[in-house]
Amino acid sequence: MKLVRDKIPQIIIEDGRTPIYHVADVAEHKRELFNKVVEELEEFRADPSLVEAADLVEAVFSLIEIHKLKMASVAKAGLAKAQTAGGFGRGIILERVE
Repeated sequence: MKLVRDKIPQIIIEDGRTPIYHVADVAEHKRELFNKVVEELEEFRADPSLVEAADLVEAVFSLIEIHKLKMASVAKAGLAKAQTAGGFGRGIILERVE
């Protein structure tokens, strides 16, 4: 059992098979979106391709949306944090603080 894209049951039906599925309640949906992000991240780690990146981004967008956050607000907060603390682009690894 796992969270799949919304059109997957219809695709299975069109293939002549019968999908057995249910629509998650909000709590299950949130839990499964977290699982999906981890799954898609692992797939992207194994194959850092455009398709796997798109799957990962879709899962993250859905997770953000179900928590009633707006992408524009998330982007704005990210830009503000990047201005104060920077991004992750340079690969700085903090070993310790003395």
